[in-house]
Amino acid sequence: MTLAPTVPPRDSSDVLGLGIAESLAWLQADQKAAGFWVGAVESNSCMEAEWILAMHVLGVSDDPKLPGVVQAILNQQREDGAWEVYQGAEGGDINTTVECYAALRAAGEDPESRPLREARAWIQQHSGMSRLRNFTKYWLALIGEWPWSETPTLPPELIYLPPWMPFNIYQFATWARGTILPLTILSARKATRPLPPDRRLDELFPEGRNHPDHRLPRRHRWISWEGPFYLIDRMLRWYSNSPIQPGRETAIRLCLEWIIKHQESDGSWAGIQPPWIYALMALNQEGYPLDHPVVRAGLDGFNSYWSYEREGATYLQASESPVWDTVLSLQAILDCGCQLKDSPSMEAAVQWLLDHQITFPGDWKVQSPKLTGGGWAFQRTNRHYPDIDDTAVALLVLHRLREQSPEPTSRFDDAIEKATHWLLGMQCSNGGWGAYDRDNTHAWLTKIPFSDFGELIDPPSSDVTAHVIEALAAGGRTLDDPAVARAVRFLRAEQEDDGSWFGRWGVNHIYGTAAVLPALRAVGIDTREPWIRQGAEWLASRQNPDGGWGETCASYMDATLRGVGTSTASQTGWALMGLLAIETRGFDKIIRRGITFLLDRQVSGTWNEPEYTGTGFPGYGVGHRIDLQHVADGLEQDTALQRGFMINYNLYRHYFPLMALGRAKSHFGSVRMHSGHTRYEGPILGERTAEQAHTDVEAATRKFL
Repeated sequence: MTLAPTVPPRDSSDVLGLGIAESLAWLQADQKAAGFWVGAVESNSCMEAEWILAMHVLGVSDDPKLPGVVQAILNQQREDGAWEVYQGAEGGDINTTVECYAALRAAGEDPESRPLREARAWIQQHSGMSRLRNFTKYWLALIGEWPWSETPTLPPELIYLPPWMPFNIYQFATWARGTILPLTILSARKATRPLPPDRRLDELFPEGRNHPDHRLPRRHRWISWEGPFYLIDRMLRWYSNSPIQPGRETAIRLCLEWIIKHQESDGSWAGIQPPWIYALMALNQEGYPLDHPVVRAGLDGFNSYWSYEREGATYLQASESPVWDTVLSLQAILDCGCQLKDSPSMEAAVQWLLDHQITFPGDWKVQSPKLTGGGWAFQRTNRHYPDIDDTAVALLVLHRLREQSPEPTSRFDDAIEKATHWLLGMQCSNGGWGAYDRDNTHAWLTKIPFSDFGELIDPPSSDVTAHVIEALAAGGRTLDDPAVARAVRFLRAEQEDDGSWFGRWGVNHIYGTAAVLPALRAVGIDTREPWIRQGAEWLASRQNPDGGWGETCASYMDATLRGVGTSTASQTGWALMGLLAIETRGFDKIIRRGITFLLDRQVSGTWNEPEYTGTGFPGYGVGHRIDLQHVADGLEQDTALQRGFMINYNLYRHYFPLMALGRAKSHFGSVRMHSGHTRYEGPILGERTAEQAHTDVEAATRKFL
């Protein structure tokens, strides 16, 4: 049985219904046997490069994936010889390029091969080895190409500090926490496995090994917030070189215990790659052999669903997204009017989702000791780190499914109650929600010398908060509820002067604004209010001439690029959902042009999208919007996002456009061709090819306008 509630007849002129049917058929075909959906998580070539370097440090030389991983790096090299942080970046990234170069050399690539010659030339044209981030320096130190003495000191004694102290591991964001602890061991031990003599990186130091200034760059004067932290780093460096280090061995042992305790059943750590490979190296450094069960599980994990094949290469994911992809796919299916009772596909997905709710007391319990669990993680196995965003969308979906359930006591009730309780308990003091922790907002942590990459903290964001509001509204909560009222006040305070909202976890102001507008409507606010209308008008003003919407990742560093970029299916879907939430027909023409864009570019039921529209780290350090005019200069980052981490979630291109089409059908009803126009027959409706069906949709949607 198909997912479509009703399949339009073969002579139907309802082009919107036909486009939806085609897309639902694609989604059904893409569902995994266990019931979930998952698309590849593309990021940048640091994932493959750091895996190769980690395997060198671990002494793993016979992994059959190696040639494919090398090919993945080569496939991603830009024409100018560099590697970039996101597809279509205006420039390459020195850190990614150096790490890729080092990995290729470690894998045995000839330094005079064309890819390495071009990469080396680009590196030398862009300040050489003198402007590397600290993470890249750590990797070079691990392979003997950078002095450990000139990297930021990370003392394992951090593990001693209790949660109530102003500086402890639980004040770092979850992703930073899991990375820092194994790094403290590697830093304390000055772990090094030098590259073989014929694979060293001498050619990257044409003026000699001592020419680059290895000292930590001091971005600010001593009399500043940062000054004391650089002084502390010098003191810690002196201590680390001292023959007397009381308590260090116990600290390392406690760090190891923490690491082992946090390993997941699939062998990973924290559901992301960096803590995973650092943990393996730290364990091995402390005597855990490669055949130890913990290390073996970690190595084997890379052979499962964490890698994918494409164009003759093996890519390694920074994370995996089955829960996120499944809840959003279910939301899209529900938006198209499908009923659980009629769909085995939905039933399988719902059961898989219910089976993956997490009640385990993860790290969030440290700051919320009286709270009980009930969230969902992003990944299929990540019990320590359920996140608010996945839980919010899962809760929203379960509420909608509960409405379809005829049972007096629904099987969804227990999951809904636990999820709601956990979400309410994770609300931050300012009314918003972060991604993983409550009140993880200590911005002073970003002043330490270590923090020159990504985000170290996890403050509340507009997009996550909006998703929670929408989920709570689905359960009947309104502005009369104190938690909802506080959250709405947070959103209003976060609105930009131009009417938009910043997107923390998606690119960028299109994502943030499109998340907020449906949430405000869901909770009962009149969307004709001027401040809400301003947000909708901002979205409308960013429509491209082709009818779609797009926003480049560069908007995180250039405010003039907000809502500006090549039209994409996912961002067009977001914008349409934002406008469809406004209770007026004033945007109908704009919405129709957006629908036409989606139907015109639908191919075999789905959409192509090479652009990166997902966000890991904007690269601000503080994890929230900043004043680009006054703060950006100190970041040492331009629109290439050298400190950032951007993502292409491969199913964004599918379920977000499908959501928009489903909601548009509810808004407009059917959208029909003129009588006598060429008949549309998609692959599930007739025997014509997908290309022929697409041609018919293209022609028909011109009539639609």
